[in-house]
Amino acid sequence: MADERSVMESYDGLASVYAAQRSASDDEATALASFLSALGSSPRVLDAGCGQGDPVLGRLAAAGSAVGLDFSRSQLALAAERVPAAPTVHGEIGHLPFRKATFDGVTAFHSLIHVPNERDEAVLDGFARVLRPGGRLLLTEGVGEWVGSNPDWLDSGVGMEWEIAGVETRRRQLRAAGFTVVDDWDVGEAGDEERWVVLHARLGE
Repeated sequence: MADERSVMESYDGLASVYAAQRSASDDEATALASFLSALGSSPRVLDAGCGQGDPVLGRLAAAGSAVGLDFSRSQLALAAERVPAAPTVHGEIGHLPFRKATFDGVTAFHSLIHVPNERDEAVLDGFARVLRPGGRLLLTEGVGEWVGSNPDWLDSGVGMEWEIAGVETRRRQLRAAGFTVVDDWDVGEAGDEERWVVLHARLGE
């Protein structure tokens, strides 16, 4: 099982390494553009697990009003430098420190995959709580279920842990939280062990 404190400490320890290697694939960029288009002009969006702020938080801030949240203070410091227009908040995606119906949209790129599967439904319920009626959620998910770790992730000398629910489980969880999936994009080639899916969901039918 992924230990969230260990994951936080890992992201603190490899912040600069991760920042240097993180970029958006063409499919992720397409998904993000479609998501922002659906939100309309000047949306207020939460980037839940914003990391170092690039590429997602920066694009959200350019389109409207964005807030970045992460449990890694080192990642947040980088995000504040890279996207000064977006305020950053230290916190966990499972305990969002925002009022009900605060945001038009929420993004969760490569963040839910570090949450223990037993807590996933509560996290999605939290996303639904802070979204306005009809609000949008954009998240990434692994194709299949997988739990594991890497003791030397990104050749950084720092370990990392994951707990991936798989896309079919995630779809069921989204429905249970009151979301309707309206689009999806495959990221990576068929047969690729690191293949992802980006899911775009709307709160409500």
